[in-house]
Amino acid sequence: MTTAMPPSPQSLKVPEVMTALRLSRSKVYDLIRSKQLESFTAGRARRIPVESVRRYMQNRIEETD
Repeated sequence: MTTAMPPSPQSLKVPEVMTALRLSRSKVYDLIRSKQLESFTAGRARRIPVESVRRYMQNRIEETD
């Protein structure tokens, strides 16, 4: 019997984004407020699409070039 790997997440919680970007909680919320990171709410939980995190990182890389 084989078990399938769970699918990759399509959205992340704020603490997961904090870990991925090595930023503080307040900085992540600042990025959300300034629209540098897109987000949505699911109930009371804030979620950030993985693609939004990728775009943010790509924009930061391009800014340093």
